[in-house]
Amino acid sequence: MLTTKQRELLMFIHERIKESGVSPSFDEMKEALDLASKSGIHRLITALEERGFIRRLAHRARALEVIKLPDQATTAAPPKGRQNFVPHVVEGSKPQPAAKPVMEDGRELPLLGKIAAGVPIEAMGQERDRLRIPEAMLGAGEHYILEIEGDSMINAGILNGDYVIIKKTDTAQSGEIVVALVDGDTATLKRLRKKGASIALEAANPAYKTRIYNTDEVAVQGRLVGLLRKYH
Repeated sequence: MLTTKQRELLMFIHERIKESGVSPSFDEMKEALDLASKSGIHRLITALEERGFIRRLAHRARALEVIKLPDQATTAAPPKGRQNFVPHVVEGSKPQPAAKPVMEDGRELPLLGKIAAGVPIEAMGQERDRLRIPEAMLGAGEHYILEIEGDSMINAGILNGDYVIIKKTDTAQSGEIVVALVDGDTATLKRLRKKGASIALEAANPAYKTRIYNTDEVAVQGRLVGLLRKYH
């Protein structure tokens, strides 16, 4: 799922490349989307890149390549390694399209939607389903589930299509994987690093850059505590 602005920008880039063979400048993108500054374009480009819709071409100015459009799907690459986080994984089969992980003894948690860079926090407020999770994976506190979209955390063992179990909290230790709300409207799953008066949000994929923010630009929405995976 793309936001309206993400879709508008992706289609604008796609049409411009089709017409001229060259991607538009950031100033042209800003004017086309009627944004106040180029920082908003930078965030939209990063979101589209992390979700696999576009790619930056190295050593070329204004070089963007559209990899897929919103109605096209791709499969994330397999993980190349793992870092500090070792997820609790529940493995199961999916004999029919509607099947989902079900546990006899556990707690039902709400599945709130997909999490990826660029997804507005409002998208995670609508309960899509409920999944029963073993108590051993949870502990005390309130929890919810999000579906992963994209490959920005594959080296932490978190793949496209996985379900992550998130414990609601507004605090986290440096090095933990969290749901972070950036600038009050964009949620992403990243590893949090505290660097003095700044906060770094690290992807677990060398293809994506670490992003640095002021502490007042990032709010922790939850901490990763478990993971569910379905095998087709």
